[in-house]
Amino acid sequence: MNENQADEPEDAIRARLNTAIQEHADLDVAVQAIAAMTMPDMMVIGRLKRKKLLLKDEIARLKDLLTPDIIA
Repeated sequence: MNENQADEPEDAIRARLNTAIQEHADLDVAVQAIAAMTMPDMMVIGRLKRKKLLLKDEIARLKDLLTPDIIA
């Protein structure tokens, strides 16, 4: 996204994190459903898996934004 995201209120970041986690889980269910078909569409599965990876990266980045930088 952009550099100003670090300035967003914590609630907005948490809301986006929850949305991203739900979207990731929904994509996982969709991939499993398509893979269970007798003739699964591998192109669609590949596209969904790439979206899952992007969401996984976004989830990690959002979690990092919520973790305070404490020097021990």
